[in-house]
Amino acid sequence: MSEFFHAPSLISRKREGEEIDGGEIRRLIERFTSGNVTDAQMSAFAMAVYFRGMTAAETAALTYAMLESGERFVFPGEHPPIVDKHSTGGIGDKVSLILAPLVACCDCWIPMVSGRGLGITGGTLDKLESIPGFRVNLTIEQAMRQLEQIQVVMMGQTEQFCPADKKLYALRDVTGTVPSIPLITASIMSKKLAESLDRLVLDVKYGSGAFMKTREQAIVLADAMVAVGVEMGVEVSTELNSMQEPLGHAVGNVLEVIESIKIMQGGGPKDLLALVLSQAEKITKISQNQLLAKIQSGQVLEKFETIVLRQGGDPRKLFSLADQHRAAVIREVRSESPGTVTAFDAGIVGQSALELGAGRSRASDPVDFAVGFDRLIKKGVCIERGDLIARIHAQSESAADRAEQQLRQALVLG
Repeated sequence: MSEFFHAPSLISRKREGEEIDGGEIRRLIERFTSGNVTDAQMSAFAMAVYFRGMTAAETAALTYAMLESGERFVFPGEHPPIVDKHSTGGIGDKVSLILAPLVACCDCWIPMVSGRGLGITGGTLDKLESIPGFRVNLTIEQAMRQLEQIQVVMMGQTEQFCPADKKLYALRDVTGTVPSIPLITASIMSKKLAESLDRLVLDVKYGSGAFMKTREQAIVLADAMVAVGVEMGVEVSTELNSMQEPLGHAVGNVLEVIESIKIMQGGGPKDLLALVLSQAEKITKISQNQLLAKIQSGQVLEKFETIVLRQGGDPRKLFSLADQHRAAVIREVRSESPGTVTAFDAGIVGQSALELGAGRSRASDPVDFAVGFDRLIKKGVCIERGDLIARIHAQSESAADRAEQQLRQALVLG
């Protein structure tokens, strides 16, 4: 006979601030996944958590229950360290595109399960799909074979990969319960821990272009995710990184892939390279100098080309992406006055890219791979009147007009 379970009682107790034991949380998630706990009941539970919070033990139990709701990677026998990274999202954040092939060159396996962009923050899957033919919809079995052969896979969440998380996030999105530290933690960590990781680095962003607006909020989230990692036996490192200005010089799907390839060719923006090396060092245990040497040797670009080939793309097309996804309007934006760049608001830039079509407001929306910005100027640069501050890629003159207005609003000169 199954254990007695009464969802309304559990919801009421959490509403009153009581701690729920792990077994009850597991049964709640099992019944929610199977449809025996209704969306209305789960929405009420999420709202109770939003207001009352969760202890570290409750959050770990929720994470594990969501992880166990579907498929997960299983690595039998001896294998290299299984590692990954996760960013809480930012503007122009294309670190994963470079870090995954870099880590795969370091005697580690990296089963990177990523998401699509929603709102102003971009998604790794959208960037990868701007490469013609690139397939992100792989099964766990296909991913395991690829890991064994080339040490890395970059894929989307399968239908049976943490399905409880997928169902719960859809409810949180429409009930105003997304900004809950325990629910954010369980959502992120359930998917990452379903990769059966040994080591994980978390890039927790804060600022105008991030979900967490202050460093203090970012610290709370980072601490919560580390606590869950400790509970579940995974070595978790964290970084707190400002997202007051875009990362690198490009925002937009194919434009970010092009910039990532520049890094893999030994060039590219220094702020992007610094994050890649810092995060890769934490999970590979290899020095940044050694990691940089791997990039400069060309082996990281070669590994990325292998990923593209194995996942259905043509590596030869990587070097002509600007021609394959070319916006109808490419406009230079130049400074109207001299000064030193004291700010370039990432939130405004991200919103503008979203309105151009680079992102999506709803999960079902399509994205335009070609649109966005490149040659974005960086904070601290001294400019004269007429100097280039950005280049807009838009599909109409009116869209470019709006984007230019927003960029000028985002730029602050001192």
